[in-house]
Amino acid sequence: MSYIAMNRFQVRPGHETDFEEMWRSRESKLQQTPGFQEFRLLKGPAGDGYRLYSSHVVWASKADFEAWTKSQNFRDAHKDAGKSKTQDALMGPPQFEGFETVLHET
Repeated sequence: MSYIAMNRFQVRPGHETDFEEMWRSRESKLQQTPGFQEFRLLKGPAGDGYRLYSSHVVWASKADFEAWTKSQNFRDAHKDAGKSKTQDALMGPPQFEGFETVLHET
C-alpha cells in the first residue's frame, strides 16, 4: 500500500502569493524519483493569524519515501529552505505527518 507524506505550513497573512510562487517555481525532481506517484500543494482555511497549507506527496511505499529523504535530489530540493521570502512567509517550521495507507478506494 502507498505512503503519504505531508507537511503543514502556517503562512503569514499577505504572504500567500509568495509562498505559492515558491512552490510553482521550484526545481522539483520528484518525477525522477523511484516510487513517487503524486504531489499536491493544498491551501486550507485561515487560522488565528495564518493561512494553513499542506504539501501532500503520495509514494508507492514508506521505503520509497525514506530513500527519497536520503537522496541527493532531496538535499538539492531543500537546500534553500528557510531563506528569504520563504522564511518571511512562515510562522515556524513545517509540521511533518506521515501516513501508511490501510484502505484505498477509487
